[in-house]
Amino acid sequence: MTYLSITFYLFVAAALLFYYILPLRYRWIVLLLGSIFFYRQAMGNSAGLAVVLVTVTAAYGAGLLLERWKSKSILAGAVLLMVLPWLCVKNGNYILEILLHKSAVNWIVPVGISFYTLQVISYLADIYRGRITAQKNPVKFILFFLFFPQIVQGPIPRYDRLADQLYAGRRFDERMVVGGFYRILWGFFLKLMIASQAARFVDCVYESYQIYVGYYVLVAGILYSIELYADFAACISISKGVANLFGIELADNFRHPYLAVSVKDFWHRWHISLSEWLKDYIYIPLGGSRKGRIRTYINLILTFLVSAIWHGAGLRFLVWGMMHAAYQIIGDLTRNIQRKAATILGLGESAGLTLWIRRVWTFLCVMAAWILFRAESLKKGLQMLFSMFRVRNLWIFTNDSLLQMGLEWKEWMVLGVSVLILFVVSIKQEQGVSFSELIFRQPLYVRWLLYLAAIFGIMTYGGYGQGYDAQAFIYGGF
Repeated sequence: MTYLSITFYLFVAAALLFYYILPLRYRWIVLLLGSIFFYRQAMGNSAGLAVVLVTVTAAYGAGLLLERWKSKSILAGAVLLMVLPWLCVKNGNYILEILLHKSAVNWIVPVGISFYTLQVISYLADIYRGRITAQKNPVKFILFFLFFPQIVQGPIPRYDRLADQLYAGRRFDERMVVGGFYRILWGFFLKLMIASQAARFVDCVYESYQIYVGYYVLVAGILYSIELYADFAACISISKGVANLFGIELADNFRHPYLAVSVKDFWHRWHISLSEWLKDYIYIPLGGSRKGRIRTYINLILTFLVSAIWHGAGLRFLVWGMMHAAYQIIGDLTRNIQRKAATILGLGESAGLTLWIRRVWTFLCVMAAWILFRAESLKKGLQMLFSMFRVRNLWIFTNDSLLQMGLEWKEWMVLGVSVLILFVVSIKQEQGVSFSELIFRQPLYVRWLLYLAAIFGIMTYGGYGQGYDAQAFIYGGF
């Protein structure tokens, strides 16, 4: 049962019915039972659920101990206990292969383990710091841990922002429900009209990277950057939308990242819940920017090292993380030079042309790192990256070469129009326009016409149907 399956929405409809029928104080029980059922279905077996419940039990007990004694030793032991299962299932085979040359082990990989590991670490750290009190009810703690709209790919929740919403019971809020439907449809649009379409070309280039070189790689890099954002933002939009149906607001995870004017700004807009987690539990505890420039740069490198390891095992992730650290360090070192250059050219820092030059440059830097991120290995990724600069095959834009790469011209048109819609919506939202608010202000029949038109368009032109894997959200693999 995935976020794109009919079964999931039948499940959500049933959960909503029981949720709003019950008195407020019992509504959290519907969320709890629904979350356990969803997780069991998502795993496909009971073994993964059992592993998660053991982790929940350990985290619950550690939270009570930390509230009583506030011991660094207890915190360190609890964090290690939480990290070890993640380390085994996500990096164990890589470590075995490198150190012992052993063959792969078939680990039981609980759904969302990378996300809930960070979730529970923040819970324990916040108890230790005195920011929150430990949850005394073990059953309610399970709900915080397994809340089904966010367990698969986040956003990574903080206890103080989510718990009260889960436990208090929410009244029916028409505005939130309308916003929830809008977010769910927007998620389907991003996934099926953009991510799934772009993936066809990207997969074709990466599968035959020795043949498709030069500007093929450039196009693939641009499309993968769009695919990854559309795919991840789609899942988050659906997650937030489903939570809205229950009157619950999850944290924002994106704020138009490809409108960033620097790589530092990019990380304030991309995967926000992870960026904030890294800042609050890695970067600031290391000293942040309070201990001089050199120490700041070291802390930045260590923070991106953790981010790289969290994303996956392999040198390509480490290089990807170090590229982003280097981008920020170089940006800081050359800040005065950039300002002087803008002054000489007569361009103010906030001028429209300057903003778009910075946005395009930032996108290209991020794209170069994404090319390595997507590759099967660092070696293959570097070969692709170097070929992009070395080979000049401009003819692919003038003949039908791009039409032989998994997308026909009609599908290119659908993808192009969809990306244009995403771009316009992003610009308008950046300017403060709320589309969910605009939709809510419309008469009921207009809303339903918009919903039906969107559904018809997605079903007609989206990458859905035979040969399409509805489970393939990219960040679900991290």
